[in-house]
Amino acid sequence: MGDEMDFNPYYGVFPYRDFIKTEGIPVIEAYSVDCHTVALEPWERLGGLGAYVHLAGKSDFLSAYVVEIPPGGELKPEQHMHDELMHVISGRGATVIEDPDGKKHSFEWGPTAIFGIPMNAKHQIFNGSGTEPARLAAVTDLPIIFNIFHRPEFIFENPFTFPERSETDRYYEGEGEFRKIKPGRHQWETNFVPDLVNFELPPWIARGAAGNNIQFLLGDSSMHCHISQFFEGTYKKAHAHNAGAHIFCVTGKGYSLLWKQGENPVDAMRVDWKPGTLYAPPDGPTYHQHFNVSQEQSRYLVFDFGGSRYPVLDSKMWIYENMDRSETAGGMQIEYEDEDPRIHELFEEELGKRGLRSRMHEFIPSRTA
Repeated sequence: MGDEMDFNPYYGVFPYRDFIKTEGIPVIEAYSVDCHTVALEPWERLGGLGAYVHLAGKSDFLSAYVVEIPPGGELKPEQHMHDELMHVISGRGATVIEDPDGKKHSFEWGPTAIFGIPMNAKHQIFNGSGTEPARLAAVTDLPIIFNIFHRPEFIFENPFTFPERSETDRYYEGEGEFRKIKPGRHQWETNFVPDLVNFELPPWIARGAAGNNIQFLLGDSSMHCHISQFFEGTYKKAHAHNAGAHIFCVTGKGYSLLWKQGENPVDAMRVDWKPGTLYAPPDGPTYHQHFNVSQEQSRYLVFDFGGSRYPVLDSKMWIYENMDRSETAGGMQIEYEDEDPRIHELFEEELGKRGLRSRMHEFIPSRTA
């Protein structure tokens, strides 16, 4: 009898899905989007123009949205009992965040900046230009929070405060604290990073191609954030993990290959990226590997669920311990010497189309210059 019903209110209810139906903005479902051009519509609750972005690899915990603030405009004041990390796609403006004691922190941002909204802090976001719109992309853990608590009043109208998440004034001035852990896990603790392009990154040799990396702890959030850099004529080592990693291209141009165990890595799935591209490797686990085919270094930003300070899940802690350990040693990374040779052949072909030279012989001795 139940098979004849399209909907049963006692079975398979997801309050987050019901909530976004009331928002009145598009819900984009895709493997990747261009945050500069994705179509947006008026957003009554938040203000400005917006769209939810549900990537194939968003996971059960996260969702993203893109919001545009018109010239001279502002978003509505907001507070929420979920974590939110924001990345400035284009434009300039300012954010005001209020402490539980009423003290307000204001900081100005421009393209490539990131900031975290401390849990349930009152805040408002403004466009600083009278002639140009501003676009921001956010990744939040609203889906899991909504599916647990169900009630929008609890999430958006809750008076509880978290003073420890916003108590350091200089964290809103672009300053922070370096927390030394080990390569790939070093942290910069702050609330605001004004410029991702020139932020100095420690080396992370194990990931390949003389790359650099740092993790950010924004607003004492339990969400993950990191930025990685690799250079022209190079590519990173492949690794695998479950869905959730929302990847933004910040600088450079290139592509990523994504495949599951047993698939041909050069034929399974490919995402071509440039500044503003957002994508997420789907669940699997899925192998993914990043290739720079531009004439400059490439930097990519990642927002995810569960950071190295607060992993939340035991499975996330396992990832942090094994993400740059070879699969032959029980980890999740494919070393250059173990990769499918078609991967390198495709990279050389792509560079040749652009008149560029590979530097991979510097990192894989068996490959000639």
